[in-house]
Amino acid sequence: MLLEQERRDVCLTARAIAQHPGTAPGEAGSVSVRSGDLVVVTPHGLPLDQIQPQDCPVMSLDDRMLEGRRDPAAETTLHMAVHRHAADHGRESLALVNAFTTDTTAVSSVLPELPPIHHRAAGLGGAISVTPYMPYGTGDIADQAVKALKGRDAALLANHGGLALGRNLEHAMENFRLLDWLCTTYLRARWVGQPRVLSEDELAEARQRDNYGWAGPDPFLY
Repeated sequence: MLLEQERRDVCLTARAIAQHPGTAPGEAGSVSVRSGDLVVVTPHGLPLDQIQPQDCPVMSLDDRMLEGRRDPAAETTLHMAVHRHAADHGRESLALVNAFTTDTTAVSSVLPELPPIHHRAAGLGGAISVTPYMPYGTGDIADQAVKALKGRDAALLANHGGLALGRNLEHAMENFRLLDWLCTTYLRARWVGQPRVLSEDELAEARQRDNYGWAGPDPFLY
């Protein structure tokens, strides 16, 4: 079986999405991971917590299905566009998590972007873009997702949900959880008033502190 371990990892990640609080029932998103020139994606027509490794299609970067006992998920067009863009720009491996949670869908239905109101937003690239609304499974939404992810590890798809990237599926799921938490935090802050948005300088400082830890840069190196 092609990419057996990657197919198992896709199933585990799909189950993690299904168990994530606020996730829509049934086909609540899609998952993919690239290894070289091959991509494993979630299949069409199955709830995320029922997918088996043999169900998962293996695709080539030119959209040919090479193996799998079910057709690819409708969002595969989006996944493949992001994987091709990453491969063209020298990114050796990449994983994507796309999920429909209450708060990512709520924010994506109202805002043009998710402002960074917590320093953890720096880890995803800062403000998170919301794509224009496009029907799912189309080339249009795929093109918009590629644009929204420029310089970012997450995006929101209007009236649809969230999308997060990672160097592997564990990292992509971690980034999606962070995206969902940032959406929840923003929505709760709006109940109280107008949230304070961090500036680019403040986000840059947060990234620098992430690099050095609690003590900051070593003064003896300068």
